[in-house]
Formats: sequence, C-alpha cells, structure tokens
Amino acid sequence: MSKVDTTAPITLLAPLAGWSTPLAEVPDEVFAGRLLGDGVAIDPTAGTLYAPCDGELVLVAASRHAVTLRTQGGCEVLLHVGIDTVGLAGEGFQVHAAQGARVRAGDALLSFDLELLALRAKSLLTPVIITADRGFSVLRQTLDRSVAVDPALADRVKAAQVKDASLSHTAGRFVQGLWTGEPVDVASLAGTAFGDLFVFGDIRDAAREGTRYLTGQHADPWILGLAGAGLAITAGTYASLGVGVPARAGATLFKVARRTGRLNPVLLTRVARDVVKVEEAGGLADLAGNVGRVESKAGASAALDSLKVAETPEEVSRFARLAAANGGKTRAIIKLLGRGAIVLAVSALELANWVLWAAFLLLGFASSCKAATERATLSYIRWRKARAVQSALATALLPV
Repeated sequence: MSKVDTTAPITLLAPLAGWSTPLAEVPDEVFAGRLLGDGVAIDPTAGTLYAPCDGELVLVAASRHAVTLRTQGGCEVLLHVGIDTVGLAGEGFQVHAAQGARVRAGDALLSFDLELLALRAKSLLTPVIITADRGFSVLRQTLDRSVAVDPALADRVKAAQVKDASLSHTAGRFVQGLWTGEPVDVASLAGTAFGDLFVFGDIRDAAREGTRYLTGQHADPWILGLAGAGLAITAGTYASLGVGVPARAGATLFKVARRTGRLNPVLLTRVARDVVKVEEAGGLADLAGNVGRVESKAGASAALDSLKVAETPEEVSRFARLAAANGGKTRAIIKLLGRGAIVLAVSALELANWVLWAAFLLLGFASSCKAATERATLSYIRWRKARAVQSALATALLPV
C-alpha cells in the first residue's frame, strides 16, 4: 500500500445547501465530542447530498443515511445525514452512487426526504467529518453562515438532470426496464410493466430464475413463483377484456418490491401458498388487484410503501380503500403513520359503518315513534267518540 500523503491540502466544497454550524452543537456526543474526527455540521435546506471532493465511495451504509468518501491522497470524509437516522432503516433515502464508485466533486451521492426526517429524526444536523484515523486535520472551517452548493457544480447537476429527462435517455431506461425487469425509476418501471402486460416479462423472469436454479446459481424462488402466477393473471386480464389490468399492474409491483427489498417478509410468507398453489391463485389475484388499485389512485411509490408496511392481504385491501379515499395524499399518510395508516383505514370504514347503522337505527326509532304516536292518537280519538256517544245516549234516556 502506498504511503498516505497528509501534507497536500484538500478543499471540501459544501456537500449540501444549508447553515453551517460547529460540531459541538450536534445533539450526539460521538460527533459533538469529535470522537470520530473533526469537521462541521450543516443544517440542510435541501434534500440532496453531493460529493464535496473527488474520490472513491468506500462505504454506503446499509440504511443509506451515511457515506464515506476517500480522496486520492487517502483522506476519508464521513457524511452522516441527520442524527439517529439509522433507525429509519433506509426509509426516505435514495442512493445515487454505488459503493466502490469513483465520483467527482458535485456528483449526487444520495437524496433524502427532508420533511420525513424533520418529523422522525432526532435532528437534521448533518456532520461532515474528516476521520481521525487517517492522519489528516482541519486547517480552516466555514462556520455560522449559509452555505450552498457551488454554482458550477449545480450547473453540472442541472445538465445531468436535462440529460436524464431527454427522450433518448428516457427511451433507454424504458428498454432497460423492459429487458431486465429491474426498474430504477418511473421510465424503467413503465418498461417493466409493459413487458409483463404482454407476457414477455413473466417469461423472462421465469426463464432467468429457472436457468439459475438448474445451473446451481442463486435463484429467487419467489420471483419464479410470482412470474408463474403473473402469467395466469395476464391471461385473466386478456380474458376479461382489460378488467384485470389493476391486478396485472399489482403483480408487476409485487415483483419490483421483492427485488428492491420493499416487500414485507411477513406478507411474503402469508402469500407463499398462493404463489405455488393453483387453487389459491384467486387470492393472489385479489392481492395483486388491491396493489394495482393503490397504484392507480396514489402512484407506484405509495403501492410499494404499502407492500413494505402490510403484513396480510387484508391489510393491503385496507390500503386500497385508503388510497381510494385519499388519492395522492396516501403516501404521505403511510410515511407519517406507518402501520397506523391501516388503523386509520379500518377506523374510517368502521366509522362509516357506525354512521350508517346509526342512521338506520335513528330512522327506525323515528318510524316507531311515528307509528306509536299515530296509534295513541287514534285510540284517543276513538275513546273521545265513545264517550260522546255514551253521553248522548245517557241524555236521551233521562225522564222528561
């Protein structure tokens, strides 16, 4: 290993926009006490973390909340988004550069849901640390002021976004999703769904996983089973003249959730029999249909979030009702409440049932009161008439 050069100065650019502050203000004694190294903290005002310098991305945390960058000279920079964000288990984070990748200053490393972190993290303060074990020290800091991503770097990011939005690039991602069945964005998800709708996608997945299994390679039996079930759902979609489209879209999202680790393992276990038993295929079709209904009302991200939270097919159906009632707000509700969103859906349904039954009971009570009043009035009128007749007879029989 070559000797690390700790004498050459390195300038770190602001990795995200916000307000720079001393490490001592971070509400975590590990960072505030500089146990990992010296640096600054930034209170972010935007949800994208950029590389502060050129280097290799040597570590991306499994929960996607922190990365470590190593420069050519051996300096390691730890970027830790928020405090106690590891407990989110990756929720609200999206990685844009893989571990081991070479990046340039200004490359987007990860993005995060700023509102979600503000609600659920201990603090948004993001430490930027020069790790203490590499022999480097901080010469000068920019503190107590607003910092922004360098305009030149921002122009590079904007150019990359324009390129991503170009027709040719979008078409390329569509084809990638169609060919691999592994979507990374909306365009590639559309390609995956297109392939599944026209049978190719399920045949592709079944052939790939089946070949891996037969050749002794690692194969995912769930993807293999879901591909087989997907063929049956596709056949039902054609037979129903398109009525089964939500189920077909739901089956695609189910496979996507499995590949990307966003499928609740408890839910997966519950539906395992439906995947391998033909007589239970109707239940799987219903589950896929509910996922598809969430997607149609609230979007693919909300559908994937529901699969991450739900533990039973019945809970997925409740998310479908929640999406039907709240539309685009569904994902925010799931993000904010988690499994509590299921309770919200059930409570809303129970409240509606209670109101309906209360209305019926009130109507019945009013009807009963009306009938009782009519009977009492009629009885009183008859009694008065009988009294009048008796009085008249008594008067007629009196002696003159």
